[in-house]
Amino acid sequence: MTPTLPADHRELISDLSGIVCDYPSTDPESTLAVLADDAAHALGRDATSEGRRERAGYTILLHATCWYVSARVFSKSLFASYVQVLDGIRVQLDRSNCTCPVDSHPSQLDSEYQVEAGVSMLTEAGRAAFAEDYDLDEAEVAVFDCEGFLADLADEAAGQLREASQELFGTVDVSHLDAQFVGDDGRLDLVAMQDAIRRTWENNTGPVALWSARRWLAGQVRDEERIGLFLCLWMGIAQTYEGLPPSFARDLATALATIDLDVSCDHPQHPWSTADSTVQSRYLAVVHLYAPEDHPDTPVPAELSARELWECPVQYAQLARKALQDLEGWRTMRGGDDEDWEN
Repeated sequence: MTPTLPADHRELISDLSGIVCDYPSTDPESTLAVLADDAAHALGRDATSEGRRERAGYTILLHATCWYVSARVFSKSLFASYVQVLDGIRVQLDRSNCTCPVDSHPSQLDSEYQVEAGVSMLTEAGRAAFAEDYDLDEAEVAVFDCEGFLADLADEAAGQLREASQELFGTVDVSHLDAQFVGDDGRLDLVAMQDAIRRTWENNTGPVALWSARRWLAGQVRDEERIGLFLCLWMGIAQTYEGLPPSFARDLATALATIDLDVSCDHPQHPWSTADSTVQSRYLAVVHLYAPEDHPDTPVPAELSARELWECPVQYAQLARKALQDLEGWRTMRGGDDEDWEN
């Protein structure tokens, strides 16, 4: 009889494959939380053959999915669950027990293959089916149980998660931008800031937004620079389409909270509303405002270019509302607990 995987394991392969391919068909955060929980429960069964099979399978699965946790889910509790179970697995593994021939450990396996291998390793039936599908002999299947191989996977996954956790939830140092954006006279070089935001391929939009937020909160801005600095903050949010993690979003939200949203005016229109929602149009509007002779083109018509309109509290409120909506969208998209996003 041809060996087959249990139906629930076939479903698990489908769910996890969708996640590691970045096209999840289930809620990734809850699916991966269940995976970590199941792996944790299996830790206590390491003295049995069933437990050792599960240890191999879950180690491979946690390694296969750790990149998604690191890059896509902003949940401190999920990070903690993964690291805790990986540390627990690692305690049970001794590299000196490895008797495999040199270079026999599987290497550079793609995530989809790891998902199939990991789920298959959980049961004898799954192992038999996997061996048949990939034409593996007993020794080749046994490598997946090697403590040296599993220790390498556990160490790599835990290390990646710890590094990513600091980046996502820790304090980001953007002080190096002082030298780029502050002149010898203490004035902000808003043109340089806009040039940096426009270079989106350098992944510097978020750092510029965070630097702007901290400058704003510290009050290190002249009156004539306020709208320019705030627009750099705002553009950093609006033009970060995949969302920034809590390590950035916390200070951005705090800066936005300084804006009074309960204001009104008699102006029929404000300058920023005339800039198209493109990086280039917004760039032209700001650099013209601060260096009109060097940057004469602007989407803002002359009748809306008065400083009174630029500095109108209603325009600040409109901008802040949109930015707050974006921040809330990041929370919805990336998940995590409320406290992960708060100071």
